Amino acid sequence: MKTNLRGRDFISTQEWTKEELETVLQLASDLKMKWGLDLPTRLLEDKTLFMLFFFSSTRTRNSFEAGMTRLGGHAIFLEPDKMQISHGDTPKEIGKILSSYGHGIAIRHCDWGDGNKYLRDVAEHARVPVINMQCDIYHPCQAMADLMTCIEKKGDMKGKKVVMSWAYAKSYTKPLSLPQSVIELFTQFGADVVLAHPPAFDLMPEILDNAASNARKTGGSFKIVHDMDEAFVGADVVYPKSWGPLVAVQDSSKMVDTIRQYESWICDERRMSLAKEDAIYMHCLPADRGVEVTDAVIDGPQSVVYDQAENRMHVQNAIMALTMGGR
Repeated sequence: MKTNLRGRDFISTQEWTKEELETVLQLASDLKMKWGLDLPTRLLEDKTLFMLFFFSSTRTRNSFEAGMTRLGGHAIFLEPDKMQISHGDTPKEIGKILSSYGHGIAIRHCDWGDGNKYLRDVAEHARVPVINMQCDIYHPCQAMADLMTCIEKKGDMKGKKVVMSWAYAKSYTKPLSLPQSVIELFTQFGADVVLAHPPAFDLMPEILDNAASNARKTGGSFKIVHDMDEAFVGADVVYPKSWGPLVAVQDSSKMVDTIRQYESWICDERRMSLAKEDAIYMHCLPADRGVEVTDAVIDGPQSVVYDQAENRMHVQNAIMALTMGGR
């Protein structure tokens, strides 16, 4: 167990060691048990978290706000259009000024090519931890909640087949951050990770390299397939989720047309039957019902989506307690 995490930024799981991530999971489980028993966990009493949202969210905002209340602190919700960012406040000023008022800065900024850079620019100048609530490249808090859920349901991830699959979505072009964080994190924990997607939906090459390297080091495996059925066969965990063709398609006007070619990539009862009988279905929510997944699957007995949503609060509480409090 690592006990020297105070002051650390949490921007991607790849920048933390497996031992450090295990410390987060261990504390998250303890905090979850205390939550169930209604025992106090005021580990951040009188501390303040600034939450800067360039994109709105249901689970992210509420899990962080409720979490800070649970830890005895206070979370402040900030929106760029209610601040002076549009009038010239730079990441340097945001980092320096907010860290002089509080104890942590959490940011959600998913603009392709801008989000992660903004987080790192703020972190460079902040004197308090910066926590990534989702950017264009990573979604580390969600991935940690996903891993916690899988361990609760399946135990040790070594030897478990985890399928991160693209799925169709017609609402908008979604970020790459969730699948990229999942394949990096689960390979760190020795899972046999299969990434499935149509040809135009590649993830970033450096993320793929990290996943392959992680798998070699931990004794797991990592492979890419372009057939959803093939990926699902014998799976322990399936995670069908849409993302945009942001790497392969440079013209944004062509992205929707590219997505529409693959309406058949839906998680339905037939595909679930290809996985193991006790396989679990995951989604970070909100899911496009009838498009990414059928109601029968997401509302069915193999779905763990609400466990994932609850575990967001517990892993985030652990991350905040370890980086903003402690020794």
